Amino acid sequence: MSTTDVTPLLTERMREVLRLQSVRSGAEPSGAADPAEQRIRYATERAYWNEGGPAMVATSEEMVDGPYGRLRVRWYHPGGDARSCVAYLHGGGFVVGGLDTHDRIMRTLAAAAGSVVVGVDYSLSPEAKFPRAVHECAAAARHIADRAEQHGVAGGRVSFAGDSGGANLALATTLWLRDHGGPVVESLVLYYGLFGLRDSRSRRRYGNEWDGLTPADLESYLDAYTSAPADLTDPYLDCLGADLSTGLPPTYLLGATLDPLLDDTLALADALTEHGVPHRVRQVDGVLHGFLHYSRLLPEARDALAEGAAFHRSIVDAARLVDH
Repeated sequence: MSTTDVTPLLTERMREVLRLQSVRSGAEPSGAADPAEQRIRYATERAYWNEGGPAMVATSEEMVDGPYGRLRVRWYHPGGDARSCVAYLHGGGFVVGGLDTHDRIMRTLAAAAGSVVVGVDYSLSPEAKFPRAVHECAAAARHIADRAEQHGVAGGRVSFAGDSGGANLALATTLWLRDHGGPVVESLVLYYGLFGLRDSRSRRRYGNEWDGLTPADLESYLDAYTSAPADLTDPYLDCLGADLSTGLPPTYLLGATLDPLLDDTLALADALTEHGVPHRVRQVDGVLHGFLHYSRLLPEARDALAEGAAFHRSIVDAARLVDH
């Protein structure tokens, strides 16, 4: 597959991000590299971009009993009247990433939404294969709902947000909870996710060393995450092939127009429209996949996080009005 040279289409700030990355640590980690090396490079590159940002009133960690052992969650308290909990599932192709690599994203979302955000440190691939991460995120969601009142959030409601592979996990876990006894998810905020397409116009045109999503990279990440070809059509990975007609909450969808995964977002938006699921979809020009990390420099990243937070807050406010 050939890809388009997107450099002339990038904003000046996005090009500045790429220049800084080149000086500091090179391009995005390749999906073909050794997982341990990928994780080190990814964490090193993200450290600079996580500096600064909103301060939390309190941040705490605890261990959750999951179906495969204990896993870590991190609670971000922005202060004020936090009336909801958002479980955040980080991106990284199911192979890299963690609570520290997405720390500023979670703090920014918590501050903008006025919600307690809870990062979930699910197990990574290839050591942990599908559907382990889905089951772990479901266990974390149940733990968050059970503990919400202890963290100042009444009602035990939980929402999901995530980026890239984490957006896939957020939707997949919502579907899994719907099918396995809840809790009911209040809202979804999904940034440039992978939802089930294996080929598309955007995949044919975009993806390069700077966003770490060449066709070979995408294939490598899925190979690491799955155990057999049948996994690729499982509805908790191929979410576009799942039953989307019932049990989905209002959903915010964001894609980047130069992202190979853009058509996954647009296809999901079409499906939600078909099934009457309330949603909002937005495309951002001039930035690459993964741009949320660069809010130190990119106004588009700050705007995208603020818009997702505002969408979530509007759903929470509407639900509270009904309750009262």
